[in-house]
Amino acid sequence: MGALSSVNLILHAHLPYVRHLEYPKFLEEDWLFESLAESYIPLVRMLEDLDARGVDFRLSICFSPTLCTMLMDEPLRERFVSYMRSRIELGEKEVVRCQKEAPESLAMARHYLDSYRDSLAYYEECGRDILSRFCQLEKHGHLELIGTAATHAYLPLYKSYKTAVKAQVELGIKTHIRVFHSAPSGFWLPECGYYPGLEDTLAEYGIRWCQLPSHSIMTARNRITSAGYKPVRLYDSNVLGFPRDWNLTNLVWSDTTGYPCDPDYREFYRDIGYDLDLDYIRPYIHEPDVRVFTGYKYKAITGRDEDKKPYDSALAQRKVLLHADNFLYHLRRKSISMSAEMQSEPVINLCFDVELFGHRWYEGIDFLRLVLERGVHDDSLHFTTPSLVLSNVGDVERGEINECSWGMGGYSDSWLDSNTSWVYRHTHKAIERMEELAVRFPDQKSLKGRFLNQAAREVLLAMASDWPYILHDRTSVIYAEKRLRNHLGSFNLAYTNMCRNSVHTEWLIKAEKRNSIFPEMDYNIFNPQRAEK
Repeated sequence: MGALSSVNLILHAHLPYVRHLEYPKFLEEDWLFESLAESYIPLVRMLEDLDARGVDFRLSICFSPTLCTMLMDEPLRERFVSYMRSRIELGEKEVVRCQKEAPESLAMARHYLDSYRDSLAYYEECGRDILSRFCQLEKHGHLELIGTAATHAYLPLYKSYKTAVKAQVELGIKTHIRVFHSAPSGFWLPECGYYPGLEDTLAEYGIRWCQLPSHSIMTARNRITSAGYKPVRLYDSNVLGFPRDWNLTNLVWSDTTGYPCDPDYREFYRDIGYDLDLDYIRPYIHEPDVRVFTGYKYKAITGRDEDKKPYDSALAQRKVLLHADNFLYHLRRKSISMSAEMQSEPVINLCFDVELFGHRWYEGIDFLRLVLERGVHDDSLHFTTPSLVLSNVGDVERGEINECSWGMGGYSDSWLDSNTSWVYRHTHKAIERMEELAVRFPDQKSLKGRFLNQAAREVLLAMASDWPYILHDRTSVIYAEKRLRNHLGSFNLAYTNMCRNSVHTEWLIKAEKRNSIFPEMDYNIFNPQRAEK
């Protein structure tokens, strides 16, 4: 038997809270529908298949509270069903069109059509509740479901506001308990964002471990001999950090050299929603004639500057097998080298966004299946979960970790730059005013309590890391700015009314309906006097 390493595969599923029932269709709601159809449903079906075949796999998954809320929302579930039926209708048209005009794409058109039909049937079969299926896999011992911050706020930029950080952690954990019926032991730090002192807040809520970015060990204030291949105790707390292995993660994650960049894989950006005539595609895009992804893609990546060749699924599947074996090979090499270096069993941590697999990287679900399926038969690797590692890890080193993230540059550049600095001036002020309201109007019930709870929701929704990242990345800038201004404007309206000791009932009813999230909300958490207790 070769050297044995524990391998923690930690996946994170998150989308910002997007729900606009005031419109018949809304462009940004497609973020949820695409991820459901291409990542979440294929992932749970693949894991259930491994379970049914007796494969003894282990991994950890985090579903953010905003994503859980959308996945459990009945109107959004109904809209997803309509979305899937639209894709099936398009697929039926595509099979006819490809038979006449593009025979080289016919097999893929049929494949997409069958996939949409099968996924919709599965979705209906599980009562439109896929989270319960992940919960069942946890009961079978295959998953560790972990929590995260309420609206996926990038916490280092709020370290001066303990009440806001506690609200993010507390509501994140309460949502997890409501959805999955148990308290999480692990906590996904949004964007791997850590700062000294955060571990105390996590420990206060019973969290035992969190993930850390790769360079956290190299930039620590003290020397850590395990080099990130053992969990580290965060300062003097009982919370342990699991540093991500950058080299192994980058085999998948890199957008220039990672496996998903292989020219034989399917091209993400070439979609018939952009390629075909507008008259043909109009029923399946957004008004007024806003082209979008439809999921029907027939080109391989090929190269950046050349014409795209037709996608060959058989060739792509051979590459998946090659890349899965290559990934396990590199895992084995790391296991053997670190075991010799440490004279003990190393712990290798791999952290990825779920949406990479299936959605961005079409073949990614098949890659994960092969890695899990073949990994359990590898004597040098032991796929496990951080909580299982903690059950017999023994003594661990103390780590004095500095502020860090997995963003570009390793710190806060991806969420704080010249395009986003204005955001924090307003969110910080909103937090200060929310603290003021919590002190001035403690323990309010009935209408005032609801009014203050909704004000707190608006603050938390404005804190989401998604909006500054979108502004930094210059993608859906108009929508991100609108969301920020709406949440901050709504809070300011509530603040102004409470300063007059009045309640704007019409606004409250509309706001509660619009942002139907966090039923556990208690605005008193923003009271600094209570936060210190």
